[in-house]
Amino acid sequence: MGTQKSNEGASGTGRRALLGAAVLGAGGAVLGVTGTARADSARYGSGGLKSLPKPTIVGHRGASGYRPEHTLGSYQLALDMGADIVEAGDLVPTKDGHLVCRHEPEIGGTTDVADHPEFADRKKTKQLDGVSTTGWFTEDFTLAELKTLRAIERIPANRPHNTLYNGRWEIPTFEEVLTWQDQQTRARGKQVWIYPEMKHPTYFRKQGLPLEERVAKALRKHRKDGRTSPVIIQSFEPTSIERLNKLVDNPLVVLLSGADTRPWDFVETGDPRTVADLVKPAGLREIASYAQGIGPTLDLVIPRDAGGKLTEPTTLVSDAHKVGLILHPWTMRNENPFLPADFRKGTEADAYGDVFGAYKAYFATGIDGVFTDQPDTGVLAREAFVNG
Repeated sequence: MGTQKSNEGASGTGRRALLGAAVLGAGGAVLGVTGTARADSARYGSGGLKSLPKPTIVGHRGASGYRPEHTLGSYQLALDMGADIVEAGDLVPTKDGHLVCRHEPEIGGTTDVADHPEFADRKKTKQLDGVSTTGWFTEDFTLAELKTLRAIERIPANRPHNTLYNGRWEIPTFEEVLTWQDQQTRARGKQVWIYPEMKHPTYFRKQGLPLEERVAKALRKHRKDGRTSPVIIQSFEPTSIERLNKLVDNPLVVLLSGADTRPWDFVETGDPRTVADLVKPAGLREIASYAQGIGPTLDLVIPRDAGGKLTEPTTLVSDAHKVGLILHPWTMRNENPFLPADFRKGTEADAYGDVFGAYKAYFATGIDGVFTDQPDTGVLAREAFVNG
Protein backbone atom coordinates (compact mmCIF):
# COMPACT_ATOMS: atom_id res chain seq x y z
CA MET A 1 0.00 0.00 0.00
CA GLY A 2 2.75 2.42 0.89
CA THR A 3 4.63 1.82 -2.35
CA GLN A 4 1.45 2.23 -4.33
CA LYS A 5 0.70 5.53 -2.67
CA SER A 6 4.16 6.80 -3.50
CA ASN A 7 3.67 5.83 -7.11
CA GLU A 8 0.34 7.62 -7.16
CA GLY A 9 1.86 10.80 -5.84
CA ALA A 10 4.51 10.77 -8.54
CA SER A 11 2.03 10.15 -11.32
CA GLY A 12 -0.69 12.57 -10.26
CA THR A 13 0.41 15.39 -12.55
CA GLY A 14 0.42 13.09 -15.54
CA ARG A 15 -3.05 11.83 -14.73
CA ARG A 16 -4.44 15.32 -14.45
CA ALA A 17 -2.85 16.29 -17.74
CA LEU A 18 -4.51 13.31 -19.40
CA LEU A 19 -7.81 14.26 -17.85
CA GLY A 20 -7.54 17.82 -19.04
CA ALA A 21 -7.35 16.54 -22.59
CA ALA A 22 -10.36 14.24 -22.27
CA VAL A 23 -13.34 15.03 -24.44
CA LEU A 24 -16.67 14.13 -22.88
CA GLY A 25 -19.06 14.86 -25.74
CA ALA A 26 -22.63 16.12 -25.57
CA GLY A 27 -24.00 16.68 -22.11
CA GLY A 28 -20.66 16.07 -20.45
CA ALA A 29 -20.48 19.41 -18.65
CA VAL A 30 -20.66 19.24 -14.89
CA LEU A 31 -21.97 21.79 -12.45
CA GLY A 32 -19.71 24.49 -11.16
CA VAL A 33 -18.13 24.07 -7.75
CA THR A 34 -16.85 26.36 -5.07
CA GLY A 35 -13.79 25.83 -2.95
CA THR A 36 -15.80 24.29 -0.10
CA ALA A 37 -14.73 20.71 -0.81
CA ARG A 38 -11.05 21.38 -0.28
CA ALA A 39 -11.81 23.61 2.70
CA ASP A 40 -13.94 20.84 4.24
CA SER A 41 -11.13 18.33 3.82
CA ALA A 42 -8.63 20.67 5.45
CA ARG A 43 -10.95 21.48 8.33
CA TYR A 44 -12.31 18.02 9.11
CA GLY A 45 -9.39 15.96 7.88
CA SER A 46 -9.14 13.04 5.53
CA GLY A 47 -6.16 10.88 6.28
CA GLY A 48 -6.91 8.42 3.51
CA LEU A 49 -7.96 4.79 3.89
CA LYS A 50 -5.83 4.33 7.00
CA SER A 51 -7.97 6.86 8.86
CA LEU A 52 -11.08 4.69 8.62
CA PRO A 53 -12.20 2.49 11.54
CA LYS A 54 -11.69 -1.25 11.16
CA PRO A 55 -13.63 -3.24 10.35
CA THR A 56 -15.10 -0.45 8.22
CA ILE A 57 -18.87 -0.43 7.89
CA VAL A 58 -19.99 0.51 4.38
CA GLY A 59 -23.65 1.41 3.89
CA HIS A 60 -24.55 -0.63 0.79
CA ARG A 61 -26.46 1.70 -1.54
CA GLY A 62 -27.11 3.68 1.62
CA ALA A 63 -29.24 2.00 4.27
CA SER A 64 -30.99 -0.10 1.65
CA GLY A 65 -32.39 -2.48 4.25
CA TYR A 66 -34.69 0.33 5.37
CA ARG A 67 -35.20 2.69 2.42
CA PRO A 68 -35.32 2.34 -1.39
CA GLU A 69 -31.70 2.06 -2.49
CA HIS A 70 -29.65 4.85 -4.04
CA THR A 71 -31.80 7.69 -2.78
CA LEU A 72 -30.71 10.63 -0.68
CA GLY A 73 -33.05 9.26 1.98
CA SER A 74 -31.15 5.98 2.02
CA TYR A 75 -27.76 7.70 2.06
CA GLN A 76 -28.81 10.03 4.86
CA LEU A 77 -30.09 7.19 7.01
CA ALA A 78 -26.84 5.25 6.55
CA LEU A 79 -24.92 8.16 8.05
CA ASP A 80 -27.44 8.52 10.85
CA MET A 81 -26.94 4.84 11.65
CA GLY A 82 -23.19 5.21 11.94
CA ALA A 83 -21.89 3.95 8.60
CA ASP A 84 -18.24 4.88 8.08
CA ILE A 85 -18.72 5.09 4.31
CA VAL A 86 -21.83 5.35 2.15
CA GLU A 87 -21.90 3.57 -1.18
CA ALA A 88 -23.48 6.66 -2.68
CA GLY A 89 -23.76 5.88 -6.34
CA ASP A 90 -23.82 2.97 -8.70
CA LEU A 91 -23.00 5.31 -11.57
CA VAL A 92 -24.73 5.02 -14.95
CA PRO A 93 -25.06 7.70 -17.65
CA THR A 94 -28.07 9.43 -19.14
CA LYS A 95 -28.63 10.00 -22.85
CA ASP A 96 -27.25 13.51 -22.47
CA GLY A 97 -24.14 12.40 -20.59
CA HIS A 98 -24.93 13.01 -16.92
CA LEU A 99 -24.06 10.43 -14.27
CA VAL A 100 -26.95 9.23 -12.11
CA CYS A 101 -27.17 6.79 -9.22
CA ARG A 102 -29.01 3.55 -10.00
CA HIS A 103 -28.16 -0.07 -9.23
CA GLU A 104 -28.33 -0.89 -12.94
CA PRO A 105 -28.98 1.04 -16.16
CA GLU A 106 -32.27 -0.90 -16.37
CA ILE A 107 -34.61 1.00 -14.06
CA GLY A 108 -37.88 -0.89 -14.32
CA GLY A 109 -37.33 -2.49 -10.92
CA THR A 110 -36.06 0.56 -9.05
CA THR A 111 -38.31 3.39 -10.30
CA ASP A 112 -41.94 4.01 -11.20
CA VAL A 113 -41.12 4.32 -14.91
CA ALA A 114 -43.68 1.62 -15.76
CA ASP A 115 -46.39 3.92 -14.44
CA HIS A 116 -45.46 6.66 -16.91
CA PRO A 117 -47.38 6.11 -20.17
CA GLU A 118 -45.28 8.78 -21.88
CA PHE A 119 -42.29 6.43 -21.60
CA ALA A 120 -44.01 3.19 -22.63
CA ASP A 121 -42.26 3.20 -26.01
CA ARG A 122 -38.83 3.37 -24.34
CA LYS A 123 -39.11 -0.22 -23.12
CA LYS A 124 -36.50 -2.32 -24.94
CA THR A 125 -34.59 -5.58 -24.84
CA LYS A 126 -30.81 -5.18 -24.84
CA GLN A 127 -27.72 -7.32 -24.34
CA LEU A 128 -26.24 -6.11 -21.07
CA ASP A 129 -22.86 -7.77 -20.59
CA GLY A 130 -24.08 -10.76 -22.56
CA VAL A 131 -27.41 -11.07 -20.76
CA SER A 132 -30.68 -10.36 -22.55
CA THR A 133 -32.35 -7.68 -20.43
CA THR A 134 -35.78 -6.13 -20.98
CA GLY A 135 -36.87 -2.83 -19.49
CA TRP A 136 -36.12 0.85 -19.48
CA PHE A 137 -32.49 2.02 -19.64
CA THR A 138 -31.00 5.25 -18.33
CA GLU A 139 -29.05 5.84 -21.55
CA ASP A 140 -32.38 6.25 -23.39
CA PHE A 141 -33.51 9.13 -21.14
CA THR A 142 -32.31 12.68 -20.66
CA LEU A 143 -31.61 13.79 -17.13
CA ALA A 144 -34.71 16.01 -17.20
CA GLU A 145 -36.83 12.98 -18.08
CA LEU A 146 -35.30 10.82 -15.36
CA LYS A 147 -35.99 13.54 -12.83
CA THR A 148 -39.74 13.02 -13.41
CA LEU A 149 -39.42 9.48 -12.01
CA ARG A 150 -39.37 8.35 -8.40
CA ALA A 151 -37.50 5.52 -6.69
CA ILE A 152 -39.20 2.35 -5.47
CA GLU A 153 -38.11 -0.67 -3.42
CA ARG A 154 -36.20 -3.21 -5.55
CA ILE A 155 -36.94 -6.38 -3.51
CA PRO A 156 -40.40 -5.85 -1.93
CA ALA A 157 -40.82 -9.57 -1.12
CA ASN A 158 -37.89 -9.33 1.31
CA ARG A 159 -38.51 -5.75 2.37
CA PRO A 160 -42.24 -5.00 2.30
CA HIS A 161 -41.73 -2.28 4.91
CA ASN A 162 -39.58 -0.34 2.43
CA THR A 163 -42.50 0.04 0.04
CA LEU A 164 -43.90 2.61 2.45
CA TYR A 165 -41.29 4.98 1.04
CA ASN A 166 -41.95 4.31 -2.65
CA GLY A 167 -42.18 7.57 -4.56
CA ARG A 168 -40.64 9.81 -1.92
CA TRP A 169 -37.27 10.40 -3.60
CA GLU A 170 -36.05 11.15 -7.10
CA ILE A 171 -32.97 9.73 -8.81
CA PRO A 172 -29.89 11.60 -7.56
CA THR A 173 -27.04 12.63 -9.85
CA PHE A 174 -23.39 12.09 -8.98
CA GLU A 175 -23.02 15.87 -8.86
CA GLU A 176 -25.77 16.09 -6.27
CA VAL A 177 -24.14 13.35 -4.21
CA LEU A 178 -20.79 15.14 -4.20
CA THR A 179 -22.51 18.32 -3.02
CA TRP A 180 -24.50 16.36 -0.43
CA GLN A 181 -21.25 14.87 0.86
CA ASP A 182 -19.85 18.34 1.52
CA GLN A 183 -23.05 19.47 3.21
CA GLN A 184 -23.08 16.42 5.48
CA THR A 185 -19.40 16.83 6.32
CA ARG A 186 -20.01 20.37 7.52
CA ALA A 187 -23.25 19.51 9.34
CA ARG A 188 -21.74 16.53 11.17
CA GLY A 189 -18.35 18.07 11.87
CA LYS A 190 -16.48 15.07 10.49
CA GLN A 191 -15.43 13.91 7.06
CA VAL A 192 -18.10 11.93 5.24
CA TRP A 193 -16.83 9.22 2.88
CA ILE A 194 -18.54 7.86 -0.24
CA TYR A 195 -17.84 4.74 -2.33
CA PRO A 196 -19.31 5.03 -5.86
CA GLU A 197 -19.22 2.17 -8.35
CA MET A 198 -18.80 2.51 -12.11
CA LYS A 199 -21.37 0.17 -13.65
CA HIS A 200 -20.76 -1.70 -16.93
CA PRO A 201 -17.92 0.51 -18.21
CA THR A 202 -17.30 -1.54 -21.37
CA TYR A 203 -21.00 -1.51 -22.26
CA PHE A 204 -21.21 2.27 -21.96
CA ARG A 205 -17.91 2.98 -23.68
CA LYS A 206 -19.24 1.16 -26.74
CA GLN A 207 -22.21 3.53 -26.72
CA GLY A 208 -20.01 6.60 -26.66
CA LEU A 209 -20.76 7.26 -22.98
CA PRO A 210 -17.46 6.41 -21.25
CA LEU A 211 -17.69 6.47 -17.47
CA GLU A 212 -14.10 6.91 -16.36
CA GLU A 213 -13.58 10.36 -17.91
CA ARG A 214 -16.90 11.59 -16.57
CA VAL A 215 -16.21 10.33 -13.08
CA ALA A 216 -12.72 11.83 -13.12
CA LYS A 217 -13.93 15.20 -14.35
CA ALA A 218 -16.57 15.41 -11.63
CA LEU A 219 -14.00 14.52 -8.97
CA ARG A 220 -11.63 17.17 -10.26
CA LYS A 221 -14.35 19.82 -10.32
CA HIS A 222 -15.13 19.06 -6.69
CA ARG A 223 -11.42 18.83 -5.81
CA LYS A 224 -11.80 15.22 -4.66
CA ASP A 225 -9.32 13.54 -6.98
CA GLY A 226 -6.41 13.07 -4.55
CA ARG A 227 -4.95 9.97 -2.94
CA THR A 228 -6.38 10.96 0.46
CA SER A 229 -9.72 12.19 -0.92
CA PRO A 230 -12.74 10.69 0.86
CA VAL A 231 -14.07 9.09 -2.33
CA ILE A 232 -13.25 5.45 -3.13
CA ILE A 233 -14.11 4.33 -6.66
CA GLN A 234 -14.89 0.69 -7.46
CA SER A 235 -15.71 -1.43 -10.50
CA PHE A 236 -16.10 -5.09 -11.47
CA GLU A 237 -13.96 -4.41 -14.56
CA PRO A 238 -10.23 -4.34 -13.74
CA THR A 239 -9.29 -2.50 -16.93
CA SER A 240 -11.75 0.25 -16.03
CA ILE A 241 -9.97 0.74 -12.70
CA GLU A 242 -6.65 0.74 -14.56
CA ARG A 243 -7.98 3.45 -16.87
CA LEU A 244 -9.25 5.56 -13.97
CA ASN A 245 -5.91 5.13 -12.19
CA LYS A 246 -4.34 7.17 -14.98
CA LEU A 247 -6.84 10.00 -14.50
CA VAL A 248 -7.16 10.49 -10.73
CA ASP A 249 -5.28 9.64 -7.54
CA ASN A 250 -8.30 8.40 -5.57
CA PRO A 251 -8.21 5.09 -3.72
CA LEU A 252 -9.49 2.43 -6.14
CA VAL A 253 -11.04 -1.00 -5.59
CA VAL A 254 -11.56 -3.95 -7.95
CA LEU A 255 -14.79 -5.83 -7.27
CA LEU A 256 -14.72 -9.63 -7.58
CA SER A 257 -17.70 -11.87 -8.15
CA GLY A 258 -17.87 -15.68 -8.10
CA ALA A 259 -14.64 -17.63 -8.59
CA ASP A 260 -15.73 -19.14 -11.90
CA THR A 261 -16.89 -15.85 -13.42
CA ARG A 262 -14.96 -13.60 -15.81
CA PRO A 263 -15.02 -9.79 -15.68
CA TRP A 264 -16.90 -8.56 -18.72
CA ASP A 265 -13.97 -6.51 -19.97
CA PHE A 266 -11.97 -9.76 -20.00
CA VAL A 267 -14.70 -11.43 -22.05
CA GLU A 268 -14.68 -8.56 -24.54
CA THR A 269 -10.90 -8.55 -24.95
CA GLY A 270 -10.44 -12.31 -24.94
CA ASP A 271 -8.59 -12.45 -21.62
CA PRO A 272 -9.22 -16.05 -20.49
CA ARG A 273 -8.68 -15.42 -16.78
CA THR A 274 -11.44 -15.89 -14.24
CA VAL A 275 -11.89 -14.40 -10.79
CA ALA A 276 -10.22 -17.56 -9.47
CA ASP A 277 -7.07 -16.45 -11.29
CA LEU A 278 -7.32 -12.89 -9.97
CA VAL A 279 -7.44 -14.02 -6.34
CA LYS A 280 -4.23 -16.01 -6.69
CA PRO A 281 -1.06 -14.26 -5.46
CA ALA A 282 -0.01 -13.28 -9.01
CA GLY A 283 -3.43 -11.83 -9.77
CA LEU A 284 -3.50 -9.90 -6.51
CA ARG A 285 -0.04 -8.49 -7.17
CA GLU A 286 -1.23 -7.24 -10.54
CA ILE A 287 -4.30 -5.59 -9.00
CA ALA A 288 -2.07 -3.96 -6.37
CA SER A 289 -0.12 -2.24 -9.15
CA TYR A 290 -3.08 0.05 -9.92
CA ALA A 291 -5.58 -0.30 -7.04
CA GLN A 292 -5.59 -0.15 -3.25
CA GLY A 293 -8.19 -2.78 -2.51
CA ILE A 294 -10.52 -5.53 -3.60
CA GLY A 295 -14.22 -6.02 -2.98
CA PRO A 296 -14.75 -9.79 -3.11
CA THR A 297 -18.03 -11.57 -2.67
CA LEU A 298 -18.20 -13.01 0.85
CA ASP A 299 -18.03 -16.53 -0.60
CA LEU A 300 -14.45 -15.84 -1.74
CA VAL A 301 -13.56 -15.20 1.91
CA ILE A 302 -15.47 -18.14 3.41
CA PRO A 303 -17.00 -20.55 0.89
CA ARG A 304 -20.31 -22.29 1.54
CA ASP A 305 -20.93 -26.02 1.20
CA ALA A 306 -23.67 -27.64 -0.89
CA GLY A 307 -26.16 -26.98 1.91
CA GLY A 308 -25.30 -23.27 2.08
CA LYS A 309 -23.37 -23.47 5.36
CA LEU A 310 -20.00 -21.80 5.93
CA THR A 311 -16.88 -23.92 5.53
CA GLU A 312 -13.27 -22.96 6.27
CA PRO A 313 -11.89 -19.52 5.28
CA THR A 314 -9.67 -19.27 2.22
CA THR A 315 -6.27 -17.60 2.26
CA LEU A 316 -7.61 -14.58 0.36
CA VAL A 317 -7.40 -12.16 3.29
CA SER A 318 -3.78 -12.93 4.11
CA ASP A 319 -2.79 -13.14 0.43
CA ALA A 320 -4.32 -9.72 -0.29
CA HIS A 321 -2.76 -8.16 2.78
CA LYS A 322 0.66 -9.46 1.77
CA VAL A 323 0.55 -7.30 -1.38
CA GLY A 324 -0.91 -4.28 0.43
CA LEU A 325 -4.55 -4.61 -0.61
CA ILE A 326 -7.47 -3.96 1.72
CA LEU A 327 -10.60 -6.13 1.52
CA HIS A 328 -14.18 -4.83 1.70
CA PRO A 329 -16.35 -7.87 0.85
CA TRP A 330 -20.06 -7.78 0.05
CA THR A 331 -22.86 -7.97 1.13
CA MET A 332 -24.17 -8.53 4.66
CA ARG A 333 -27.95 -8.52 4.94
CA ASN A 334 -30.11 -9.32 7.95
CA GLU A 335 -32.79 -11.31 6.15
CA ASN A 336 -32.73 -15.13 6.10
CA PRO A 337 -32.43 -15.72 2.33
CA PHE A 338 -29.17 -13.78 2.19
CA LEU A 339 -27.45 -15.43 5.17
CA PRO A 340 -25.43 -18.65 5.27
CA ALA A 341 -27.78 -21.54 6.08
CA ASP A 342 -26.27 -22.06 9.54
CA PHE A 343 -27.32 -18.55 10.57
CA ARG A 344 -30.93 -18.58 9.35
CA LYS A 345 -33.90 -18.59 11.71
CA GLY A 346 -37.30 -19.73 10.53
CA THR A 347 -38.42 -19.69 6.91
CA GLU A 348 -39.93 -16.26 6.31
CA ALA A 349 -38.29 -14.36 3.43
CA ASP A 350 -38.21 -11.11 5.38
CA ALA A 351 -37.38 -12.57 8.82
CA TYR A 352 -34.02 -11.79 10.38
CA GLY A 353 -31.55 -14.57 11.13
CA ASP A 354 -28.53 -14.72 13.43
CA VAL A 355 -26.72 -12.00 11.53
CA PHE A 356 -24.50 -11.14 14.51
CA GLY A 357 -23.13 -14.66 14.44
CA ALA A 358 -22.43 -14.31 10.71
CA TYR A 359 -20.66 -10.98 11.22
CA LYS A 360 -18.46 -12.54 13.89
CA ALA A 361 -17.41 -15.34 11.54
CA TYR A 362 -16.50 -12.95 8.73
CA PHE A 363 -14.78 -10.38 10.97
CA ALA A 364 -12.64 -13.17 12.44
CA THR A 365 -11.00 -13.68 9.03
CA GLY A 366 -9.33 -10.26 9.27
CA ILE A 367 -11.31 -8.45 6.58
CA ASP A 368 -10.88 -4.68 6.65
CA GLY A 369 -14.58 -3.90 6.36
CA VAL A 370 -17.84 -5.05 4.84
CA PHE A 371 -20.74 -3.76 2.79
CA THR A 372 -24.07 -4.04 4.59
CA ASP A 373 -27.68 -3.14 3.82
CA GLN A 374 -28.31 -2.50 7.53
CA PRO A 375 -25.49 -0.24 8.78
CA ASP A 376 -26.84 -0.06 12.33
CA THR A 377 -26.52 -3.83 12.64
CA GLY A 378 -23.01 -3.68 11.22
CA VAL A 379 -21.94 -1.03 13.72
CA LEU A 380 -23.28 -3.09 16.66
CA ALA A 381 -21.64 -6.24 15.31
CA ARG A 382 -18.31 -4.45 15.05
CA GLU A 383 -18.62 -3.16 18.59
CA ALA A 384 -19.29 -6.67 19.86
CA PHE A 385 -16.38 -8.11 17.88
CA VAL A 386 -13.85 -5.45 18.85
CA ASN A 387 -14.82 -5.59 22.52
CA GLY A 388 -14.68 -9.38 22.55
